[in-house]
Amino acid sequence: MNTLQLNENQSALILEADEHGEISINVAAGDIDSLPAALCQVIANKLMEDTAFQEELMDMLETE
Repeated sequence: MNTLQLNENQSALILEADEHGEISINVAAGDIDSLPAALCQVIANKLMEDTAFQEELMDMLETE
Protein backbone atom coordinates (compact mmCIF):
# COMPACT_ATOMS: atom_id res chain seq x y z
CA MET A 1 0.00 0.00 0.00
CA ASN A 2 1.31 3.46 -0.90
CA THR A 3 1.38 6.18 1.71
CA LEU A 4 0.63 9.76 0.74
CA GLN A 5 2.34 12.33 2.92
CA LEU A 6 1.23 15.92 2.51
CA ASN A 7 2.65 19.12 3.91
CA GLU A 8 0.29 21.53 5.67
CA ASN A 9 0.03 23.64 2.49
CA GLN A 10 -0.86 20.66 0.25
CA SER A 11 -4.02 18.73 -0.51
CA ALA A 12 -5.02 16.05 -3.00
CA LEU A 13 -8.09 14.53 -4.61
CA ILE A 14 -8.09 10.76 -4.41
CA LEU A 15 -10.22 8.98 -7.01
CA GLU A 16 -10.97 5.29 -6.57
CA ALA A 17 -12.84 2.90 -8.87
CA ASP A 18 -14.59 -0.16 -7.46
CA GLU A 19 -15.18 -3.46 -9.24
CA HIS A 20 -18.40 -2.07 -10.75
CA GLY A 21 -16.71 1.00 -12.22
CA GLU A 22 -18.20 3.35 -9.63
CA ILE A 23 -15.88 6.22 -8.74
CA SER A 24 -15.49 7.57 -5.22
CA ILE A 25 -13.75 10.85 -4.44
CA ASN A 26 -11.89 11.71 -1.26
CA VAL A 27 -9.86 14.72 -0.16
CA ALA A 28 -6.58 14.34 1.69
CA ALA A 29 -4.93 17.37 3.24
CA GLY A 30 -2.05 18.28 5.48
CA ASP A 31 -4.36 20.87 7.07
CA ILE A 32 -8.06 20.28 6.41
CA ASP A 33 -8.79 23.98 7.12
CA SER A 34 -6.31 25.26 4.50
CA LEU A 35 -7.09 26.95 1.18
CA PRO A 36 -5.79 23.96 -0.85
CA ALA A 37 -8.06 21.63 1.13
CA ALA A 38 -11.04 23.93 0.60
CA LEU A 39 -10.36 24.06 -3.14
CA CYS A 40 -10.11 20.27 -3.33
CA GLN A 41 -13.42 19.96 -1.48
CA VAL A 42 -15.11 22.35 -3.93
CA ILE A 43 -13.70 20.37 -6.88
CA ALA A 44 -14.80 17.08 -5.30
CA ASN A 45 -18.32 18.43 -4.79
CA LYS A 46 -18.47 19.59 -8.42
CA LEU A 47 -17.29 16.18 -9.62
CA MET A 48 -19.97 14.42 -7.56
CA GLU A 49 -22.94 16.75 -8.03
CA ASP A 50 -22.65 18.46 -11.44
CA THR A 51 -24.01 16.02 -14.01
CA ALA A 52 -23.22 18.34 -16.94
CA PHE A 53 -19.60 18.50 -15.79
CA GLN A 54 -19.53 14.69 -15.41
CA GLU A 55 -20.81 14.31 -18.97
CA GLU A 56 -18.21 16.79 -20.24
CA LEU A 57 -15.45 14.79 -18.57
CA MET A 58 -16.73 11.51 -20.02
CA ASP A 59 -16.91 13.07 -23.48
CA MET A 60 -13.30 14.20 -23.10
CA LEU A 61 -12.25 10.68 -22.12
CA GLU A 62 -13.99 9.19 -25.15
CA THR A 63 -12.16 11.48 -27.56
CA GLU A 64 -8.71 10.57 -26.18
